[in-house]
This record gives sequence, C-alpha cells and structure tokens, in this order.
Amino acid sequence: MLDIALQFLKDELSSYIIAKTGSNSFEVKLTKVVDEAGKYAFPDDTIGVTLINIEEERVMKEHLPKHTLVNGQHIVLEPELRLNLHIMVALNFQQYDQALKYLSYVMTFFQAHSAFAPDRYPALDSRIVKLIVEIQSLSYEQLNQIWASLGAKQLPCMIYKVRMVILQDTEPDTVQPPITTIDTTLQSK
Repeated sequence: MLDIALQFLKDELSSYIIAKTGSNSFEVKLTKVVDEAGKYAFPDDTIGVTLINIEEERVMKEHLPKHTLVNGQHIVLEPELRLNLHIMVALNFQQYDQALKYLSYVMTFFQAHSAFAPDRYPALDSRIVKLIVEIQSLSYEQLNQIWASLGAKQLPCMIYKVRMVILQDTEPDTVQPPITTIDTTLQSK
C-alpha cells in the first residue's frame, strides 16, 4: 500500500506540473536520493519523491480486532495499522533557478491539493480511504540531519507528512461459525 499511495502522489504531481508548464522536459520519479556510490540516484532535471520516515498514527489507533461475517463465517481480523509517511520532494536541476521554479510548482500543488479521496480522484486505489498531505517545517539543524543521514549534499526540497496510509492483513486471524442462538437459564435463589 505504501508504493500505491506514493505512486499516486507522484503521478498527480507530475500531471499538475505538466498542465502548469505545458512541458514534460522534466521527470517526477519515485526514487531514493543517493545510490550506493554516494551519487544522486535520480538524473538532472528530475523531481525525486523519497520516503524518509514512517510513523504509526497513535491518536487514531484501533486496539480491538475487527469482527465481520463473510459467507456465513465469523472472521476476525487484527486491527488496522495506520501510518503517516514522511516524504521528501527533492529537485535535481542543473539550473538553480529552474529548481526553484519547479519547487514552487510542488508547493502550490500540495497547497491546492492537500486531501485526496477515491471519490474525487478515481486514480486513487479504492482501498485508500483518504490521504492528507501536510507541509513539515523543519529547523536548519533537522534539515541538515536528514541530508546527512541520506549521505548527500542538500538540494532544494520540501518535506511533507502524508496521513494516513492504512495497512490491513486480509488473512483472517480466526474463522469460526457464527453465533446463531443464545441460550440463557434463569435460576432463583
């Protein structure tokens, strides 16, 4: 599901920038920032979308298993895993002013399109209820630490939190026949 959510955001961002510029002389790519040799993993004139962190959504966390009835069987599924993804959108352009121009497009796209749901965006997988994209304002120190941990020199970039990707194991934890009758016996003292 992580790949589906990020691929969707990448495709929507690419379509938006092409519509704004009328050109596809750039590429939006779902990629790591640095390869094993320590070089940028995406070519010049490319906007790279990278997953940099995953956190569990604890406020909306479910603790109890989900009980459903499927084909006459009582199915028990473990609670959903609700995640927030931290993504970096980095721009590797030969011309610095072009990088800033395209960074502006990235920022205006996510400002204008901060929530995505399948009813409004048919390309979004129906298993994803909603994606909410929030800008993350980092200090100089935090941004430096991210780039240092990635092992790269800093490029123009933005960090976003994508709420809430839900993972659910579809294999039932338990399958039981349904409860069809309840018997009670009353006793008096």
